[in-house]
Amino acid sequence: MRVLGLDEAGRGCVLGPLVVGAYLWEGDGDAPLVEAGAGDSKKMSAKKRNKVREQLSALGSFTVREISANTIDHGNLNELEEEAIVALIRAHAPDRVIIDALGHPKTMPATIERLKRRLGEGAPEILMEPKADMNHPVVGAASVFAKTHRDAVCEGLKDEHGDFGSGYPSDPKTRTWILHHFVEGSPLPFFVRTRWGTVENLRQQALFGA
Repeated sequence: MRVLGLDEAGRGCVLGPLVVGAYLWEGDGDAPLVEAGAGDSKKMSAKKRNKVREQLSALGSFTVREISANTIDHGNLNELEEEAIVALIRAHAPDRVIIDALGHPKTMPATIERLKRRLGEGAPEILMEPKADMNHPVVGAASVFAKTHRDAVCEGLKDEHGDFGSGYPSDPKTRTWILHHFVEGSPLPFFVRTRWGTVENLRQQALFGA
């Protein structure tokens, strides 16, 4: 059976792309993926993630799709992520799909139905559940590829634009980096999600010292 795991990295970030990762597994049982280290990538160090990625690359096939900050600013994040998921499912043509939960658990049945409608006749079986990256090694593998890809993109951006931390709104380094642009009057780079409330709050802070 061809099983496709799907997970994302950077959904809640104010900086950088959202990356959706897909990992296709055609082996018997999950043991090889577990032995390779597949799991929740957020709980791994960057060094371990890269090592696990290398091991997983030899076992299955993977694809990632980037959704840029500009695309997110001009669209609906949920719809954009669902579009990416549908494209990845079509690209890999699996028999079964397992996805880390999108949004609140109560919305999952409706999300699955939308995905099946988009896929049309012959849509594969779709399972979506919270913490699927911890409970299903194939989703953990997708998590690793999504996270390592986003990390690589962000490191490249930092080389040119300075260290902005994790890119999450709760990160003091990220907030300071954005605030500095407003204080200095310099334009925000292309990878800032300007519609995020965090950005407007920091803009007001720079203007009024709130």
